[in-house]
Amino acid sequence: MTLPSSYFEDMYAAAADPWSFTTRWYERRKRALTMAALPNPRYRSAFEPGCSIGTLTEQLVTRCDRVLASDPIAKALDAAAVRLDADRDRVELRRWSLGDDWPAARFDLIVFSEVCYYLDADTLRTVTQQAVAHLEPGGTLLVVHWRHPVPDYPLTGDEVHDIVSADPGLVRMSAYQDEDMRLEVFTTSHPEPRSVARRGGLL
Repeated sequence: MTLPSSYFEDMYAAAADPWSFTTRWYERRKRALTMAALPNPRYRSAFEPGCSIGTLTEQLVTRCDRVLASDPIAKALDAAAVRLDADRDRVELRRWSLGDDWPAARFDLIVFSEVCYYLDADTLRTVTQQAVAHLEPGGTLLVVHWRHPVPDYPLTGDEVHDIVSADPGLVRMSAYQDEDMRLEVFTTSHPEPRSVARRGGLL
């Protein structure tokens, strides 16, 4: 069963930054690895579901012309709006959650950061199919999650990545894994993916 929005509302009622995005080294390191893993220097239009208070959004906007960032919790979006005030002409914040109807747009970058293990397996398979359908040809899907089990979550991080990577519309471009986190970068199966060096003319 997918976690209800009340679960997250309770988290934000107890703390303004429930997962310590702004203070934990794990979170800062994860954001640095996420940004370094993006294969393109620049993106036209990015979608970040589950943006929370906007700490990763703040980094994405440095590499993207436009970012649509969403969260189901109004308090989180309010905090993100304050954080992203200087970039409000390039960032749209929307109250939305995975499982809702997707925006009527296509993106060259979609980021699933620490959000998919709140879904059950069937919902995640559908969400992955929707992501593929909303990616431009050759677009990037970046997926990164905590690997340790959390009793409240329907899926583990590894289960999330196994489900996403099984989608036939995706091709893995790169991967990083340690005891704590798993990060993978995918592209659509057409056109054929090319390495950063090949696209840069080094090979």
